[in-house]
Amino acid sequence: MTAAPAIDRRSLMAMDPTLLLSGLLLVAIGLIAISSASIEYGDWHFQNAWHHTQRHLVYIVIALTAAALVYHVPPAFWLDTGWVWLFLALALLILVLVPGIGKDVNGSQRWLPLGPFTLQPSEFAKLALVIYLAGYLVRQEHEVRNEWQGFIKPMAVLGSVALLLMVEPDFGATVIAVGTAFGMLFLAGVKLRHFLLVLAVSLLGMLGLIFSAPYRVARLTAYTDPWADPFGSGFQLIQSLIAFGRGQWFGVGLGNSVQKLFYLPEAHTDFVFSIWAEETGFIGALLVMSLYAVLVGRVLWVARRAARVADNFGAYVCYGVAFIFSGQAFVNMGVSSGLLPTKGLTLPFISYGGTSLIMCCCMLAMVLRIERELRQPPGGAV
Repeated sequence: MTAAPAIDRRSLMAMDPTLLLSGLLLVAIGLIAISSASIEYGDWHFQNAWHHTQRHLVYIVIALTAAALVYHVPPAFWLDTGWVWLFLALALLILVLVPGIGKDVNGSQRWLPLGPFTLQPSEFAKLALVIYLAGYLVRQEHEVRNEWQGFIKPMAVLGSVALLLMVEPDFGATVIAVGTAFGMLFLAGVKLRHFLLVLAVSLLGMLGLIFSAPYRVARLTAYTDPWADPFGSGFQLIQSLIAFGRGQWFGVGLGNSVQKLFYLPEAHTDFVFSIWAEETGFIGALLVMSLYAVLVGRVLWVARRAARVADNFGAYVCYGVAFIFSGQAFVNMGVSSGLLPTKGLTLPFISYGGTSLIMCCCMLAMVLRIERELRQPPGGAV
């Protein structure tokens, strides 16, 4: 009963400064980028140039509040309740597919309306999957490393999540969820032949999904040669590349983007990095990439420390968070710059979207708590 006030007074100072500062800087950059990229869109559609900025400020307050609550929860709680969060995620993924409940946007049914806001279950499902898998890998360590069934059981869970995500459809979230799960299982020490066999089957399955949907094939074609259809499937990528080209070294200045003037679709969401690169140039883009490198590197450092002291649950959670942050950042920036086929994925901490921001802040808070407990002396106040 006497330990709680101590963490309240010293909790901010007890946080790892590198993790905290890099996360807050990315949130701040996101607010600036969204404010600039959404002005014309908000003025045209909502008669309020600051519509998205005001909503994003609300999201930031909610995200930081949720992160503060998560930070005060010991990792043992997540270890014991991982299956609860997994079932909740599955329930939400099913609920969003129910006609009349899930909200359809541009042919994808990915959102649950909650009054003036919406919830995207796929964002919550990625975190829930990491928590569940981390707990499973701790409890079934011997079976995972030595028995075929130890590998198949989490694959069945992953398959259920992936199937529900593909029905929405949300191929981007599926790729991140599958990639994160495979990364965690590989680091857990599964037998290489088991891992490679299931990985090959999964890759073939994903290729089948790509070529089974005409719009995915069109995206792939546009990626290889966007100028073949400059006013159709290649339009978005071309406009994004123009934004990068206009930015040059130092950018055109904050607020001076031309591509956000209804040339580049989704300028404040999936392609916000393009507008940021246009307005701040190569230097601004390099700053964002450097912050992600620092953040992910520090998360992996915490994971390594946890593994050295046999805190396997903390290590697996950190590995999963690192895979999500790095995977989404790489895919989003790769799509924006034309290195990868067009895929709808948010840029962690930066893109407009309440659920994504809240989940990213909660994941960072979990890592901060794990790092704090690694420095906590045995029997000390938590």
